[in-house]
Amino acid sequence: MWRLLLILVFGLLVRSTHGVAPSDYGDALSKSLLFFEAQRSGKLPQSQRVKWRQDSSLRDGFQSHVDLVGGYYSGGDNLKSSFEMAYSITMLSWSVLEFGSYMELELQYAKDAIRWGTDFLLKATNSFGYVYIQVGNQNHSGQNCWQRPEDLDGPRQLYVVSKQSPGSDVTAEIASALAASSMVFKHIDPAYSAKLLERSEKIFQFADENRGPYIISLGPWVCPFGCSAEYEEPVEEAKGIG
Repeated sequence: MWRLLLILVFGLLVRSTHGVAPSDYGDALSKSLLFFEAQRSGKLPQSQRVKWRQDSSLRDGFQSHVDLVGGYYSGGDNLKSSFEMAYSITMLSWSVLEFGSYMELELQYAKDAIRWGTDFLLKATNSFGYVYIQVGNQNHSGQNCWQRPEDLDGPRQLYVVSKQSPGSDVTAEIASALAASSMVFKHIDPAYSAKLLERSEKIFQFADENRGPYIISLGPWVCPFGCSAEYEEPVEEAKGIG
C-alpha cells in the first residue's frame, strides 16, 4: 500500500511539472497526502485534517521502557513497520526536494508528513545497540485482525534488530530516510536537520558493521507481508521484546 501511494505521488509530480495532461493532479496530490494523516498513530495534533481519526496506541513500547508512540500504520492491519515507514519517508523527502516548488499549498503538509515519520524513526533508533523495526504481531493483532486503531488495547509486541540479530537492509533504509529528510529541514529547522543527519550517520555505521538481512533474524514475524524476497525458516529463534 505504501509503495503504491509513493509511486503515485512521485508520478503525479513528474507529470504535472511536464504538462502531460490537463487532469487535476493538485487535487490528487492533496488526497494522497491526506492518506498519510489517516495513517497517523499516536497523539494527533490539532492541525489534523482527517477528523474521524483519533488518538491511538499511546503506550506503544512502554512495556519495554521505550517510547515508540507515533509514526504511521503500514495499512489497515495497524502494524507499524520501520522498513515501510523509512521507504515512504525517503521517497516523500526526495519528492519535496525535487518538486517542492510545484507543490504550492501542499508543500507544508508534505513536510508535516515527513516529520511525523522521522520523529518516530528517531525514537526507533534511540536505544544503543537496538533498532526497533516493528510494533505489533501480524499473526495476532495484525494481518488477521483489521480494526480501528483507536480500539487497540494492551501491550503490543516489539521486534528489534541488533548486533546479534542484524538487519542491515532495514537499518540502512532508515539511515537513508533520515539523511534525505535532513535536507528537507536544512534551512527551515537547522537544529532538527542536524539531529537527523547525525542519527543517520550513526545508523548507517551500525548497518555497515552488522551486516545481514533482517528476514533471517525476524522472517516468521515480518514475512511475507514485510518482505520482498523469499526466505527460509531461520535456525535461531527471532527476538521479540515485550
